[in-house]
Parts: sequence; structure tokens; C-alpha cells
Amino acid sequence: MPDSPARERDWTALPWALGNAAQFAFTLAWTAGGICLALTLYALLRDRGLPLRMASRCWAPGLLRGAGARLRVEGLERVDWTRPCILVANHQSTIDICALFRAVPVPLRFVLKQEMARVPLVGRYARAMGMVFVERGERRAARGFLRQVDALLREGASLCVFPEGTRSRDGALAPFKGGAFQAAIDAGAQLVPVALHGSGAVLPPDGGFRVRPGTIRVRFGAPLAACGPQGPLDRQELAARAYHAVLDLLQERRTAA
Repeated sequence: MPDSPARERDWTALPWALGNAAQFAFTLAWTAGGICLALTLYALLRDRGLPLRMASRCWAPGLLRGAGARLRVEGLERVDWTRPCILVANHQSTIDICALFRAVPVPLRFVLKQEMARVPLVGRYARAMGMVFVERGERRAARGFLRQVDALLREGASLCVFPEGTRSRDGALAPFKGGAFQAAIDAGAQLVPVALHGSGAVLPPDGGFRVRPGTIRVRFGAPLAACGPQGPLDRQELAARAYHAVLDLLQERRTAA
């Protein structure tokens, strides 16, 4: 008697489930090993440059290759990477951080949710590397956030923020929150719109760890000035400009596809 369709699906799903479990184990081991090495180097050198470059040239490429993800980067030539900047990107997946670490040609820091500070190893690494944590809804915390970002930018750092505040479940671009834009205005930093496409298909934001091979595209737009002819822009106006710049980059990507 031939196997039923349900039985055939079970047999088909088994190799994928085993492969996905192996990929998850690799991700944890690769990340833990990379963090331990980065923290050791930082403790010895007291310099963040080398550990951050390791994230770009070793950790992120390893995870992308392990996931079967191909990275395509466009628009790097539009940005003066010798100047400090705030990158504002849409957020589809946790693998966005890998893609951005690899795509950006200078050491990169991220604005992270405060909950990440409590994740074992990850929180310790993020604090050591100068990542910025933000606690939403707290005015005093917001002032501290602005001071940290301002200090980093004045040191010449590049910083990435996901101004939607969370990952998109359906790929649609949510409205941008204004905090990071106030930091760009205060420091007079260039604001770089970034569109990520395909990361949500490689590692969906819901349903646990389910990796699928695919292409992730990172597209950089022309920097936006935080000041106009009449002086600094209002942060909501700057947020709206950045939102439409990222939306245009995403639409360009879909049109090209």
C-alpha cells in the first residue's frame, strides 16, 4: 500500500528539521566562540577596533555562509565612510545585524533594546564594544541614550539604529520613532538610509529558528543632512525624510527584481 501524502511530508520534513537543528547549534557555538575571542582581545588590547572588525570579517560571514545566505551590497560609494554617521535601516530579521556588520566597511555599533543587556554573553559583549542600549518610555533613560550616542559620534564612530523599534512581521515598513534622529541633529551627524531586502525570508521573524537559503540585499542611500538652510531640522521632519528614503530604496529593489 503506497505511503499517504501526510507520511511523505513527514519524511520530507525530517532532513530539513535535522539540518535546521544543526544550523542552530552551529550558530550558538560560532557566536559564543566569537564573543569569547573578542572579549579576550579587548581585555588584552583595551581597544575595540580589532574585535569589531572580527565581527565584520569573521563572525558575520561565517553565520551568513552557514545559513546559505548570499549578500549583495549596493550604494557604498554614496557614503563618506571617513565621517561619523547614523545608519537608519528597516528591520526584518535578527540576521540583519550579520548583514550590516558585513556590509559596512568601518567598525559598526548598534542601538539595542535594553533587554539585550541581560542576555548571557551577548549583553557583556555589547557593553564592552560600546553598543548603546535604549529603554523605551523612560525620559531619564532617553537623555542618557542621547548623551551616549553624541559621545560616540563625536569620537568618529558609526552607529546603526532600527527606528521601527521592532522587526517587521510582514515586510511592511512601520513608522520611524524619533529618538535617534534627535541624536543626529544634536551631533550634526550624517544620516544614512539603509534598506534590507530578503533577510526575513532567510530567517523569518516568527516561528523560532527556521533558516532558508536566499539572497540578502543591503542598499545604501545618499546621506541626509540633519540641518537645513534655516538651521537644525525638527526631529519628526528628519524621521519622515529618512522613512521615505528607506521606503524609496525598498521600492527600487522590488522594481529591479
